[in-house]
Amino acid sequence: MAITAKMVQDLREKTGAGMMDCKKALVAAGGDEELAIENLRKTGVAKAEKKSGRTTNQGKVLTAIEDSKAVIIEVLCETDFAAKTDKFIDMVNQFAANALKVSGNGDVSAAVQEAEKDDLTAAIGVIGENMQIRRAVKWEGGARYVSYHHDGGRVSVLVEVEGEDDPVVLNDICLHIAAFRPLYITEKDVPADVVAKEKEIAAEADPKLKSKPAQMLEKILAGKINKFYKEVCLMDQPWVRDDKTSLAKFRPNCKVTRFVRWEVGEEL
Repeated sequence: MAITAKMVQDLREKTGAGMMDCKKALVAAGGDEELAIENLRKTGVAKAEKKSGRTTNQGKVLTAIEDSKAVIIEVLCETDFAAKTDKFIDMVNQFAANALKVSGNGDVSAAVQEAEKDDLTAAIGVIGENMQIRRAVKWEGGARYVSYHHDGGRVSVLVEVEGEDDPVVLNDICLHIAAFRPLYITEKDVPADVVAKEKEIAAEADPKLKSKPAQMLEKILAGKINKFYKEVCLMDQPWVRDDKTSLAKFRPNCKVTRFVRWEVGEEL
């Protein structure tokens, strides 16, 4: 059977595979489109297996928000060039949208990886690079979700917030988190062992403190811990728009209930 240009184009539109790959698949299938699609899927699996050992440290972190649900997902590939293509970005956005339907409230990485494994394998065959869904988090039931993507998704932030509906302030909260990398929301969220370790480090860093009376030493260390809180707690850090204030002072009724700040390829 003669393979026409239209047959090749139709198959390409349905699969996203390259022109030559589509033509080869149609030739091998004798013009049978369904068999050609199956052949392309098998080719994608083979390509994925060959590329599975290759390093993936580029990619995108993107989000999806719908009503009372929100998702943040990181998908990695081999090169920044591939990460910036429409095909890759559309794929990550689709994975994020699909993840909204996955059951769970929190880490849904395993569920999303399992649900998307076939589509990811097919995409590896089309894009030509090793790829992986590295992690995904889904939230449900929050009052309001906002997100921000820096550098097209190189760094992305997802925030759950109550008591604030000003879109400018909400966007600035995301900007602040992206820029200042807080580790906790308030000082109450800092684990006791982390506080104890910081006190230990502060005491050891200044030999003169060892000679201070216990009561005085405790006051000095308390001051150092308060400074530590201003460095690592979102509500206490100098505000992104005015370092003379903080989010806690600027918006006392705003309550950030949880946030995620992810950067492509960062160490976990």
